Amino acid sequence: MNVSRLFIQRPVATALCMLAIVLAGLLGLRLLPVAALPQVDYPTIQVQTLYPGGSPDVMSRTVTAPLERQLGQMSGLERMSSVSSAGVSLITLQFALHLNMDAAEQQVQAAMNAAGTLLPADLPAPPVYAKVNPADAPIMQLAVTSDSLPLPEVQNMVNTRLALKISQIGGVGLVTLAGGQRPAVRVQANLQALAAMGLGLDAVSSAISAANTSSAKGSFDGPTRQYTINANDQLLTAHEYRELIVAFVAGQPVRLKDVAEVVDGAENRRLGAWVAIKNDSASRTPDARQSPGTSEIELPLTPAIVLNVQRQPGANVIATVDAIRRQLPELRQSLPDSVRLTVLSDRTQGIRASVAHVELELGLAVVMVVLVIFAFLHSARATLIASIAVPISLAGTLAAMVLLGYSLNNLSLMALTIATGFVVDDAIVMLENIARHREQGAGPMEAALKGASEIGFTLVSLTVSLVAVLIPLLFMADVVGRLFHEFAVTLAVAIAIS
Repeated sequence: MNVSRLFIQRPVATALCMLAIVLAGLLGLRLLPVAALPQVDYPTIQVQTLYPGGSPDVMSRTVTAPLERQLGQMSGLERMSSVSSAGVSLITLQFALHLNMDAAEQQVQAAMNAAGTLLPADLPAPPVYAKVNPADAPIMQLAVTSDSLPLPEVQNMVNTRLALKISQIGGVGLVTLAGGQRPAVRVQANLQALAAMGLGLDAVSSAISAANTSSAKGSFDGPTRQYTINANDQLLTAHEYRELIVAFVAGQPVRLKDVAEVVDGAENRRLGAWVAIKNDSASRTPDARQSPGTSEIELPLTPAIVLNVQRQPGANVIATVDAIRRQLPELRQSLPDSVRLTVLSDRTQGIRASVAHVELELGLAVVMVVLVIFAFLHSARATLIASIAVPISLAGTLAAMVLLGYSLNNLSLMALTIATGFVVDDAIVMLENIARHREQGAGPMEAALKGASEIGFTLVSLTVSLVAVLIPLLFMADVVGRLFHEFAVTLAVAIAIS
């Protein structure tokens, strides 16, 4: 069996084939995405329902339980967990690995629609879902600060100009705000004034609810024309609320400003976030201090709105973060000059450093393999011939990884590192056998053909046996199987190409 005869007799075609493999590998190296590990995330969706004023028990009985009954009927659902707290219901759905995220999303939407009639009628908004795993750490954190604008106004800008734009980027699953202060009108009732007029807090609450509505007002229908009544009863500022009539006492109107203090403020004044942002003039600011005994500068804390960006399950972390960074200049331009947008943390920095370290180890492994070959063959020419198998095999593997949809991660790079020791075995054995025939007086072509024909079947069987060792990894189930599947296939492809 001489599988090498065709390549030995056509050296030019063989050289061109090798060059094509190397070029394909270089192109594949540019196209391969970078990640920490192979994508093995479970399709996960989180359903959130807000019901202000609801206690945990009420949320569990009236919101979480009806949703769970409908969501629990979905096919492919492996795990469902829920948390009911004051005014918030969170349900986390984890689907089977083989289920497509889009299919899971459609099932969740259908189940939420079916549960709509079972939820409280006064629910301010229907349940919403996000394709995100709540256990995942944010892939990026952004801070928005301003020295002149109040935080409620800054949060309004963040919601309308930043959060929506970032959520539209591919791979982003959820954008949440920390330390945000949503703008609101705060009504602080004067209990003594209410008691003096014979009124209670329920009268104030009812008056505010009745006056602050947005509903259809009807229309005028005449013989020749029809008019639609367009009026907005919603109150937006504290000044508008102050003039609201709460009740009539002794024939006189009692306005809200008579029994309460109405101010523009934040919905929850107990929320806040502070960041220490370093800039060029940080060390020269009056609030900056130097730590005793060290050269570090303690930066002043600045109130901020922090955006936590989480990825969708299965999305590439580095590709998603790179897409966000490309949008940052445009996002900064949409903000006033007094508002600053700063990157607080970037999870890809550790991933990039880890992958770069493994790439360095791969390079060192290739060098060590070449040195070991030279130490035993004692010939630079023979070492060069045998070592050519290493870059060609690795380049061909990179091209195959692109076609298979793999990424350049720690496990695939580990497979390439291990493969550097396997891919030269066949070349060394073949080279030694050809050299033996040359020493016996055979010509170069004759020695190559004889040497290849004698051990061709042996080398093929050796390669097949090495690949067969990896078969159990290919059929492992669950997350571990998905994790090592890419490792096994990458190593098998490298051995086969050699």
